[in-house]
Amino acid sequence: MLRDAARGFLTEASPVRALRENRDQSRAYDPGLWREMAQMGWTGVLIGEDQGGADMGHRAAGILAEEMGTTLAASPFISTAVMAATALRNAASDRLSQIAEGGVTYALAVDEGAKHNPAQTSVSAEKSGNAYLISGVKTFVADGRSADRILLLARTAGSAGETAGLTVFDIDATRAGITRDAKPTVDSRDHARITLDNVEATGADILGTLDDGMTLIARALEAGQAALAAELSGVAGGAYAMTVNYLKERKQFDRTIGSFQALQHRAAHLWSEIEVTSSAIINAGRVLDTSPKEASLAVSLAKARATATAKLAVSEGVQMHGGIGMTDEYDIGFYMKRARVGAEWLGDYGYHAARVAQARGF
Repeated sequence: MLRDAARGFLTEASPVRALRENRDQSRAYDPGLWREMAQMGWTGVLIGEDQGGADMGHRAAGILAEEMGTTLAASPFISTAVMAATALRNAASDRLSQIAEGGVTYALAVDEGAKHNPAQTSVSAEKSGNAYLISGVKTFVADGRSADRILLLARTAGSAGETAGLTVFDIDATRAGITRDAKPTVDSRDHARITLDNVEATGADILGTLDDGMTLIARALEAGQAALAAELSGVAGGAYAMTVNYLKERKQFDRTIGSFQALQHRAAHLWSEIEVTSSAIINAGRVLDTSPKEASLAVSLAKARATATAKLAVSEGVQMHGGIGMTDEYDIGFYMKRARVGAEWLGDYGYHAARVAQARGF
């Protein structure tokens, strides 16, 4: 029922052409669409009922993310309703109700290099009297330009590469000393480079435990990785459906090209890969709901498979569309762009394949 409701709503309210409209208007997403998502309870999917949420769990969040991927809907859902909500819930923050009602959006500022690696955090939060002064640069911050607040991973002890000594700060995105520079990506989504110059924070801004922020942020990141894997699965499914429809319509040599056996084999192979990946994503959501402390393997397997499957789907889709697939006027190219950015965000295929190998003792 949730999937059917989400599919019906997004097909009408956020078709692929809405992505073009956002791009042409230079906006990260449609605020009206986000308000409607909040009214339907999507922003509170991981928030308890006592905080105004629906508390439906990670599997439900994955279903919503997958349907968003199918139509390439743009919103801060993963950053806010999934990752920030998970972190704030684990820290028993009173801001959860604001997320549930759609009144506040978040960005997670974690990475500082070319690849996902939270442990390499070197942004410093130095004690200064009763406050902390935070300085450094965060890169590839999804929803970083539009977010109202930032969950910032900073180093309060130790050195880069160590998981201990990291602390999460929950700060207003407009606080003095914060500069947010837009870094447009090929999928026309909101990413930013955030520079912090002696940004003042107090103990009240610390989310969770001082020097143990990695434990808190790891749960949030895994929740986001599972939701992103689901979104990529939706991207693959959307590209597959568009391609199959094209194969049924396009004629060559007085025959629809879908009647050519070679193309049928490729479409069948792609369908099989999407189905196997879907199983991995369902499992990741299930483990996050039942045994969140043991979810690393399931989540990384889902993200790695989803990354590879989405890449296959969009590559096959563009190729089987022929020359028109390379044009901006045709939608299949937008699926390729979304898949490419999604592959890098929150850890690429190599990052998650390495985690799977490590978990399996290799």
